[in-house]
Amino acid sequence: MGMKLTLIQNDICQLHVDAIVNAANNTLLGGGGVDGAIHSSAGSELLALCKHLEGCKTGQAKITPAFDLPCQYIIHTVGPIYKDGRSGEPELLANCYKNALKLADKRKLKSVAFPAISCGTYGYPLDEACRISVEAITEISSSLVNVQKVILCAYTEKVHQAWLHALEQCQQH
Repeated sequence: MGMKLTLIQNDICQLHVDAIVNAANNTLLGGGGVDGAIHSSAGSELLALCKHLEGCKTGQAKITPAFDLPCQYIIHTVGPIYKDGRSGEPELLANCYKNALKLADKRKLKSVAFPAISCGTYGYPLDEACRISVEAITEISSSLVNVQKVILCAYTEKVHQAWLHALEQCQQH
């Protein structure tokens, strides 16, 4: 059947999917941007649980219940802080998407929504980050058994346009 990749512009905290992905920091204890919004919307139980997870390494992923969010789970992944693009950032960013999807697939989840990881305070150049995300998702899609739908959820028009461009570029290759 194959996996469907969809682009939408919305608040990821509003989505009714099996899992949303949180662009978390290494502590998993909440922060700014999408991380803060997810923690705020999920409620205090999320923070209480995350205190016991002992953080998360960059490029890796961990899963928790979604508590007060409309989705079932939150997959927390830690994107790289952008330095110069030659310090392993592209591989680490690709791993965020791949490891989140592997975790979702292992849990037999069918739908997963991603924000633009590392594009906020972590300073990843938007166009490059969007291209890496689309390539990583496309690359791993053939090995996924359960995940049927991946949503790229852009919070702003700027991110939406960058992902649209990345999807167009990927289809040409």
